[in-house]
Amino acid sequence: MTTVLILLLLALGAYLVAVIETWTITGRFQLAAPLFAGIALLGRESIVPRKPDRIFFEVAPVLLLISAILAAAVVPLTPDLIITDLATGALFINAALVYVLVALLMAGWGPDGAYAMIGGWRFLGQLIAYAMLIVMPITAVVMRAESLLTTQIVVSQAGVWNIVYQPLGFVLFFIAAMALAFLPPFDLPTAKGELAGGVEAEYTGVRLAVFRLGRLALIITLAAATVIFYLGGWQGPWLPPWAWSAIKILVVTATMLLIGRFMPRIREADLLAWCWIFGIPLALLNIFLVGVLVLVLP
Repeated sequence: MTTVLILLLLALGAYLVAVIETWTITGRFQLAAPLFAGIALLGRESIVPRKPDRIFFEVAPVLLLISAILAAAVVPLTPDLIITDLATGALFINAALVYVLVALLMAGWGPDGAYAMIGGWRFLGQLIAYAMLIVMPITAVVMRAESLLTTQIVVSQAGVWNIVYQPLGFVLFFIAAMALAFLPPFDLPTAKGELAGGVEAEYTGVRLAVFRLGRLALIITLAAATVIFYLGGWQGPWLPPWAWSAIKILVVTATMLLIGRFMPRIREADLLAWCWIFGIPLALLNIFLVGVLVLVLP
Protein backbone atom coordinates (compact mmCIF):
# COMPACT_ATOMS: atom_id res chain seq x y z
CA MET A 1 0.00 0.00 0.00
CA THR A 2 2.82 2.40 0.89
CA THR A 3 4.56 1.69 -2.42
CA VAL A 4 1.42 2.44 -4.41
CA LEU A 5 0.83 5.66 -2.45
CA ILE A 6 4.43 6.83 -3.00
CA LEU A 7 4.17 6.12 -6.74
CA LEU A 8 0.89 8.04 -6.94
CA LEU A 9 2.45 10.98 -5.08
CA LEU A 10 5.46 10.84 -7.40
CA ALA A 11 3.14 10.97 -10.42
CA LEU A 12 1.24 13.89 -8.89
CA GLY A 13 4.52 15.64 -8.14
CA ALA A 14 5.70 15.14 -11.72
CA TYR A 15 2.44 16.65 -12.97
CA LEU A 16 2.89 19.69 -10.72
CA VAL A 17 6.47 20.06 -11.93
CA ALA A 18 5.15 20.18 -15.50
CA VAL A 19 2.65 22.87 -14.47
CA ILE A 20 5.36 24.96 -12.78
CA GLU A 21 7.75 24.50 -15.71
CA THR A 22 5.09 25.63 -18.18
CA TRP A 23 4.45 28.67 -16.00
CA THR A 24 8.16 29.60 -15.87
CA ILE A 25 8.44 29.34 -19.67
CA THR A 26 5.17 30.94 -20.82
CA GLY A 27 4.28 33.11 -17.83
CA ARG A 28 0.80 31.57 -17.74
CA PHE A 29 -0.37 29.26 -14.95
CA GLN A 30 -2.37 26.56 -16.73
CA LEU A 31 -3.26 23.63 -14.50
CA ALA A 32 -4.56 21.49 -17.38
CA ALA A 33 -1.73 22.23 -19.85
CA PRO A 34 0.39 19.12 -19.04
CA LEU A 35 -2.69 16.91 -19.37
CA PHE A 36 -3.45 18.19 -22.86
CA ALA A 37 0.24 17.98 -23.83
CA GLY A 38 0.41 14.39 -22.62
CA ILE A 39 -2.73 13.40 -24.52
CA ALA A 40 -1.32 15.04 -27.65
CA LEU A 41 1.93 13.08 -27.34
CA LEU A 42 0.13 9.79 -26.79
CA GLY A 43 -1.97 10.46 -29.88
CA ARG A 44 1.00 11.00 -32.17
CA GLU A 45 2.73 8.33 -34.18
CA SER A 46 5.89 6.89 -32.59
CA ILE A 47 8.41 7.21 -35.41
CA VAL A 48 11.48 4.96 -35.38
CA PRO A 49 14.71 6.30 -36.95
CA ARG A 50 16.03 4.57 -40.05
CA LYS A 51 19.01 2.75 -38.49
CA PRO A 52 18.64 2.76 -34.72
CA ASP A 53 20.28 0.61 -32.10
CA ARG A 54 16.84 -0.69 -31.22
CA ILE A 55 17.57 -1.91 -27.69
CA PHE A 56 19.20 1.38 -26.63
CA PHE A 57 16.52 3.42 -28.38
CA GLU A 58 13.63 1.61 -26.67
CA VAL A 59 15.15 1.18 -23.21
CA ALA A 60 16.52 4.71 -22.65
CA PRO A 61 13.23 6.49 -21.76
CA VAL A 62 12.14 3.64 -19.49
CA LEU A 63 15.52 3.54 -17.73
CA LEU A 64 15.38 7.28 -17.05
CA LEU A 65 11.98 6.84 -15.38
CA ILE A 66 13.12 3.78 -13.41
CA SER A 67 16.21 5.55 -12.06
CA ALA A 68 14.04 8.37 -10.68
CA ILE A 69 11.61 5.87 -9.10
CA LEU A 70 14.44 3.87 -7.50
CA ALA A 71 15.90 7.00 -5.92
CA ALA A 72 12.45 8.03 -4.66
CA ALA A 73 12.06 4.63 -2.97
CA VAL A 74 14.35 5.65 -0.08
CA VAL A 75 13.08 9.23 0.30
CA PRO A 76 10.86 9.60 3.40
CA LEU A 77 7.89 11.98 3.16
CA THR A 78 6.91 11.31 6.77
CA PRO A 79 8.46 9.07 9.45
CA ASP A 80 6.34 6.19 8.16
CA LEU A 81 5.75 7.13 4.52
CA ILE A 82 8.74 5.56 2.78
CA ILE A 83 8.97 2.51 0.52
CA THR A 84 12.13 1.10 2.10
CA ASP A 85 14.34 2.60 4.79
CA LEU A 86 17.63 1.12 3.61
CA ALA A 87 20.63 1.16 5.93
CA THR A 88 22.59 2.69 3.03
CA GLY A 89 19.76 4.93 1.83
CA ALA A 90 21.83 8.10 1.32
CA LEU A 91 24.29 6.30 -0.93
CA PHE A 92 21.51 4.37 -2.66
CA ILE A 93 20.07 7.66 -3.92
CA ASN A 94 23.38 8.48 -5.57
CA ALA A 95 23.74 4.94 -6.96
CA ALA A 96 20.24 4.99 -8.48
CA LEU A 97 20.81 8.38 -10.09
CA VAL A 98 23.95 7.15 -11.84
CA TYR A 99 21.62 5.40 -14.29
CA VAL A 100 20.43 8.80 -15.49
CA LEU A 101 23.77 9.04 -17.30
CA VAL A 102 23.31 5.55 -18.75
CA ALA A 103 19.80 6.44 -19.94
CA LEU A 104 20.93 9.66 -21.64
CA LEU A 105 23.92 8.01 -23.30
CA MET A 106 21.60 5.30 -24.62
CA ALA A 107 19.14 7.96 -25.81
CA GLY A 108 22.01 9.72 -27.59
CA TRP A 109 23.50 6.62 -29.17
CA GLY A 110 20.37 4.63 -29.94
CA PRO A 111 18.73 6.78 -32.67
CA ASP A 112 21.96 7.09 -34.71
CA GLY A 113 21.38 10.81 -35.11
CA ALA A 114 23.92 13.63 -34.88
CA TYR A 115 21.97 15.92 -32.54
CA ALA A 116 21.05 13.12 -30.17
CA MET A 117 24.61 11.80 -30.03
CA ILE A 118 26.06 15.24 -29.29
CA GLY A 119 23.50 15.67 -26.50
CA GLY A 120 24.41 12.32 -24.96
CA TRP A 121 28.14 13.02 -24.98
CA ARG A 122 27.52 16.50 -23.56
CA PHE A 123 25.79 14.90 -20.59
CA LEU A 124 28.76 12.62 -20.07
CA GLY A 125 30.90 15.74 -19.74
CA GLN A 126 28.37 17.14 -17.30
CA LEU A 127 28.54 13.97 -15.19
CA ILE A 128 32.32 14.23 -14.91
CA ALA A 129 31.80 17.80 -13.71
CA TYR A 130 29.04 17.36 -11.13
CA ALA A 131 29.47 13.76 -9.92
CA MET A 132 31.73 14.59 -6.97
CA LEU A 133 29.47 17.50 -6.03
CA ILE A 134 26.68 14.98 -5.42
CA VAL A 135 28.70 12.50 -3.35
CA MET A 136 30.83 14.85 -1.25
CA PRO A 137 28.03 17.01 0.19
CA ILE A 138 26.11 13.80 1.00
CA THR A 139 29.21 12.62 2.87
CA ALA A 140 29.12 15.73 5.06
CA VAL A 141 25.39 15.25 5.72
CA VAL A 142 26.01 11.65 6.77
CA MET A 143 28.85 12.74 9.06
CA ARG A 144 26.50 14.90 11.06
CA ALA A 145 23.72 12.30 11.20
CA GLU A 146 26.21 9.48 11.90
CA SER A 147 23.97 7.28 9.76
CA LEU A 148 23.18 6.54 6.12
CA LEU A 149 19.49 6.08 6.94
CA THR A 150 17.54 8.88 5.26
CA THR A 151 15.05 8.95 8.13
CA GLN A 152 17.90 9.40 10.63
CA ILE A 153 19.32 12.22 8.51
CA VAL A 154 16.00 14.03 8.88
CA VAL A 155 15.87 13.36 12.63
CA SER A 156 19.43 14.71 13.05
CA GLN A 157 18.17 18.13 11.87
CA ALA A 158 15.65 18.50 14.71
CA GLY A 159 17.62 21.34 16.26
CA VAL A 160 19.20 23.01 13.23
CA TRP A 161 18.58 22.24 9.58
CA ASN A 162 21.59 21.37 7.49
CA ILE A 163 21.06 24.41 5.27
CA VAL A 164 22.16 26.43 8.33
CA TYR A 165 24.68 23.90 9.65
CA GLN A 166 26.42 23.45 6.28
CA PRO A 167 25.25 26.11 3.80
CA LEU A 168 28.22 25.53 1.50
CA GLY A 169 27.24 21.88 1.08
CA PHE A 170 23.67 22.91 0.31
CA VAL A 171 24.74 25.27 -2.47
CA LEU A 172 27.03 22.67 -4.05
CA PHE A 173 24.43 19.91 -3.86
CA PHE A 174 21.70 22.18 -5.23
CA ILE A 175 23.84 23.14 -8.25
CA ALA A 176 24.78 19.50 -8.86
CA ALA A 177 21.11 18.46 -8.62
CA MET A 178 20.17 21.00 -11.29
CA ALA A 179 22.96 19.66 -13.53
CA LEU A 180 21.81 16.08 -12.96
CA ALA A 181 18.25 17.01 -13.96
CA PHE A 182 19.72 18.91 -16.97
CA LEU A 183 17.76 22.03 -16.08
CA PRO A 184 18.77 25.45 -17.43
CA PRO A 185 21.50 26.68 -17.44
CA PHE A 186 22.75 23.06 -17.46
CA ASP A 187 20.42 21.86 -20.24
CA LEU A 188 23.31 20.91 -22.53
CA PRO A 189 21.90 17.45 -23.44
CA THR A 190 18.69 18.95 -24.86
CA ALA A 191 19.63 22.55 -25.79
CA LYS A 192 16.62 23.21 -27.99
CA GLY A 193 18.15 26.34 -29.46
CA GLU A 194 21.28 24.45 -30.53
CA LEU A 195 20.46 20.75 -30.86
CA ALA A 196 16.72 20.80 -31.64
CA GLY A 197 16.07 18.77 -28.51
CA GLY A 198 19.33 16.81 -28.35
CA VAL A 199 18.70 13.46 -26.68
CA GLU A 200 14.94 14.01 -27.17
CA ALA A 201 15.27 14.95 -30.83
CA GLU A 202 14.52 11.51 -32.31
CA TYR A 203 11.73 10.54 -29.90
CA THR A 204 8.06 11.01 -30.69
CA GLY A 205 4.71 9.79 -29.42
CA VAL A 206 4.63 7.41 -26.47
CA ARG A 207 8.43 7.17 -26.26
CA LEU A 208 8.78 10.94 -25.91
CA ALA A 209 5.99 10.98 -23.31
CA VAL A 210 7.83 8.37 -21.20
CA PHE A 211 11.12 10.26 -21.59
CA ARG A 212 9.58 13.53 -20.43
CA LEU A 213 7.76 11.79 -17.57
CA GLY A 214 11.09 10.34 -16.44
CA ARG A 215 12.67 13.80 -16.48
CA LEU A 216 9.79 15.29 -14.46
CA ALA A 217 10.02 12.44 -11.93
CA LEU A 218 13.78 13.02 -11.74
CA ILE A 219 13.28 16.70 -10.89
CA ILE A 220 10.78 16.00 -8.11
CA THR A 221 12.99 13.22 -6.71
CA LEU A 222 16.02 15.51 -6.58
CA ALA A 223 13.94 18.23 -4.93
CA ALA A 224 12.79 15.68 -2.32
CA ALA A 225 16.40 14.58 -1.74
CA THR A 226 17.41 18.22 -1.21
CA VAL A 227 14.63 18.56 1.36
CA ILE A 228 15.64 15.51 3.39
CA PHE A 229 19.36 16.30 3.26
CA TYR A 230 19.22 20.04 4.00
CA LEU A 231 15.73 21.35 4.85
CA GLY A 232 14.70 19.14 7.73
CA GLY A 233 12.45 16.80 5.74
CA TRP A 234 8.98 16.55 7.24
CA GLN A 235 9.83 18.70 10.28
CA GLY A 236 8.00 21.95 10.94
CA PRO A 237 5.46 23.55 13.32
CA TRP A 238 1.65 23.39 13.28
CA LEU A 239 1.17 21.50 9.99
CA PRO A 240 1.26 17.68 9.70
CA PRO A 241 4.53 16.08 8.47
CA TRP A 242 3.22 15.25 4.98
CA ALA A 243 2.20 18.88 4.45
CA TRP A 244 5.67 20.18 5.35
CA SER A 245 7.29 17.68 3.00
CA ALA A 246 4.97 18.72 0.16
CA ILE A 247 5.48 22.45 0.72
CA LYS A 248 9.26 22.20 0.92
CA ILE A 249 9.53 19.94 -2.14
CA LEU A 250 7.37 22.27 -4.25
CA VAL A 251 9.35 25.34 -3.13
CA VAL A 252 12.66 23.67 -4.01
CA THR A 253 11.25 22.51 -7.35
CA ALA A 254 10.00 25.98 -8.25
CA THR A 255 13.38 27.47 -7.28
CA MET A 256 15.25 24.96 -9.45
CA LEU A 257 13.01 25.73 -12.42
CA LEU A 258 13.12 29.52 -12.00
CA ILE A 259 16.81 30.15 -11.35
CA GLY A 260 18.07 28.84 -14.68
CA ARG A 261 15.69 30.96 -16.73
CA PHE A 262 17.73 34.05 -15.87
CA MET A 263 21.14 32.60 -16.69
CA PRO A 264 22.88 31.85 -20.02
CA ARG A 265 23.61 28.23 -20.88
CA ILE A 266 27.03 27.12 -19.63
CA ARG A 267 29.48 25.44 -22.01
CA GLU A 268 30.39 21.92 -20.97
CA ALA A 269 34.10 22.79 -20.90
CA ASP A 270 33.46 25.73 -18.56
CA LEU A 271 31.20 23.64 -16.33
CA LEU A 272 33.87 20.96 -16.07
CA ALA A 273 36.60 23.50 -15.30
CA TRP A 274 34.60 25.36 -12.67
CA CYS A 275 33.48 22.20 -10.89
CA TRP A 276 36.97 20.72 -10.72
CA ILE A 277 38.84 23.96 -9.97
CA PHE A 278 36.36 25.47 -7.52
CA GLY A 279 33.62 22.93 -6.75
CA ILE A 280 35.69 20.00 -5.48
CA PRO A 281 37.98 22.10 -3.25
CA LEU A 282 34.90 23.79 -1.76
CA ALA A 283 33.27 20.39 -1.21
CA LEU A 284 36.41 19.21 0.62
CA LEU A 285 36.36 22.40 2.68
CA ASN A 286 32.72 21.70 3.56
CA ILE A 287 33.59 18.18 4.76
CA PHE A 288 36.43 19.61 6.89
CA LEU A 289 34.22 22.30 8.44
CA VAL A 290 31.45 19.83 9.23
CA GLY A 291 33.99 17.45 10.75
CA VAL A 292 35.25 20.22 13.03
CA LEU A 293 31.68 21.17 14.03
CA VAL A 294 30.82 17.55 14.77
CA LEU A 295 33.85 17.26 17.06
CA VAL A 296 33.38 20.62 18.77
CA LEU A 297 29.56 20.61 18.97
CA PRO A 298 28.56 16.94 19.23
